[in-house]
Amino acid sequence: MSSIEMKNVSLMFIFNQNIKSTLGLMIGFGVILLALVSFVMQMNLADLLVWLEKIFSWSFIFCYSLLLVIGIYAGVKVKTVTNKEYWYEVGSQVSNGIATLALTFTLLGISLGIGSLGQQSLTPNSVHLVIGELTSHFSTAFMTTVIGLPTANLIRAWVSLRAIPNEAD
Repeated sequence: MSSIEMKNVSLMFIFNQNIKSTLGLMIGFGVILLALVSFVMQMNLADLLVWLEKIFSWSFIFCYSLLLVIGIYAGVKVKTVTNKEYWYEVGSQVSNGIATLALTFTLLGISLGIGSLGQQSLTPNSVHLVIGELTSHFSTAFMTTVIGLPTANLIRAWVSLRAIPNEAD
């Protein structure tokens, strides 16, 4: 095996270890966060998962989680590697992706709410049902924004601050 092949194998091993440790930390943090939210909201895990699916949808949760893991990984890597510019750019683009995802799901929730108004007749007897469905879609719209935009700003700020070299370094 040549020295280039050995170096590539060594780099792949280090990369795999970094991914594994980052994913492990994120899964552990997610479990602790679910337990904390379950305790605060006084809901069991099954009810909490149903609530998450109702408010956010699984597609938002999956995309958001994936972008969040990549953003945190980029924030860690920007301080520990020689190609800081690359990981800084990855972190910046991920934060932009989280903001775009949040705003996209905001517009989706609003359009689903407005779309549900057009499909039902509004009578004094049906007003409560129509408003209930409308607020359900609007809660998806606003909660994705409330979660997504601050997270995007936190990732962007964290990656940016970590990319600045220390004077002691």
